[in-house]
Amino acid sequence: MTHWFHRNPLKATAPVSFNYYGVATTPAATKICNDLRLSRTRLLELFTDSSCNPEMMKNAADLYFSLLQGFILSLDDSSQECKLRYIQNFKWTDTLQGQVPSAQQDAVFELVSMGFNVALWYTKYASRLAGKEDITEDEAKDVHRSLKIAAGIFKHLKESHIPKLITPVEKGRDLEARLTDSYVIQCQAEAQEVTIARAIELKHNPGLIAALAYETANFYQKADQTLSSLDPTYAGKWRKYLNLKSCFYMAYSDPRHSSELSIFMKALDEILAALILTALSTTRRTVTMARLCWQVINVGKQSDLFRSQKNVSVVETGVQNLMMLPIVFCCIVLICSPIKILSVI
Repeated sequence: MTHWFHRNPLKATAPVSFNYYGVATTPAATKICNDLRLSRTRLLELFTDSSCNPEMMKNAADLYFSLLQGFILSLDDSSQECKLRYIQNFKWTDTLQGQVPSAQQDAVFELVSMGFNVALWYTKYASRLAGKEDITEDEAKDVHRSLKIAAGIFKHLKESHIPKLITPVEKGRDLEARLTDSYVIQCQAEAQEVTIARAIELKHNPGLIAALAYETANFYQKADQTLSSLDPTYAGKWRKYLNLKSCFYMAYSDPRHSSELSIFMKALDEILAALILTALSTTRRTVTMARLCWQVINVGKQSDLFRSQKNVSVVETGVQNLMMLPIVFCCIVLICSPIKILSVI
């Protein structure tokens, strides 16, 4: 079973050279700074590398964050701050507010921002894997695991590192509690989608599937409510996705229709595909479809008149496209109103 997920863009950042002439005075210190620059560049490259897998991402992230800790933690494990923490300025954009960067001269800001991007990468990896036509059981487990890892990273950043920032987080930015909470809840909901899909494939008890679906719908609804106080200009698209998923899984939550709905949605996809192919087929096939449409809606007179016209080219093309509108309109209604269709089923 394929899944589709909404994803916000990755955060962008300015290059950092880590060249500290006069500060890094020994070969060992210079090597650490050089390793920092190379590991940061490598990690940023992996974010956009389609061949990157979770193991590669974990190794690259661990290497960079382990080196970056030298700018944050004191060497003697005391409560005093590391003197290198504020030596470098870092710039990062926002996932919602476009290319407007935020800058802080704080290594913790770099840690949080890069960690945020790592979590986003795991969600995008899960989305790319879940979108495959024939997903295997192992791949479904990878999707579930990646979403759980992403949720854990978001939660850890919010609880352990964001509070340590000296500069207060701007409202509506990525590091604000409302956004991190929404990301965590969304990851939990999408991970549960994988569980529901597996339960449907194994033909588990409809009551169990309904209970999971109801909980998933509440997850999406909660994430949507968390974003309700944000500017719709930035969060509007995200909220529509959350609201739509909430409606879908609220429909699944009816134990009488939880199994039938999955069959219905699959059949609806096939109908849409057939309609698209029909619309793009030859004029002869389209005219045949139009004649069938007339017969179905019992317009006998129009049908007879249509059959009597043999040498029509441009006019026939316009008429046949108009005749396709009722079918397309019906399909749009079916997509936008799954709950109403269930009551008919």
